[in-house]
Amino acid sequence: MASSSSSIKTNSMKKPRALVGAASWYYTVALLTLIFIGSTRANYEAADVKGRQLLNRPCDEFYVVREGETLNMIGDKCDDPFIVERNPHINDPDDVFPGLVIHIVSSNASKL
Repeated sequence: MASSSSSIKTNSMKKPRALVGAASWYYTVALLTLIFIGSTRANYEAADVKGRQLLNRPCDEFYVVREGETLNMIGDKCDDPFIVERNPHINDPDDVFPGLVIHIVSSNASKL
């Protein structure tokens, strides 16, 4: 009779432990899923902000001078007041001609 009561206790103890083990497994999977979803959403939002900043740039990194443009006009347009300093191949700022390729570093691009 003692053995039958001990087997009843053992069987009744195994069921709650199995239930708790299964429940904790599901909670763990659910928590990891929420963490994963939250982290990927934050990455997409950060990429979207950087993408919009790149689209709002007024000029590319390399700019080809068009007819009638001056370095002051290009500097204002591209938000780069130091065009002459960054382009050592420009000897005379007044001698700018169409087709001249210059390097542009926008002050907005440095904030990215």
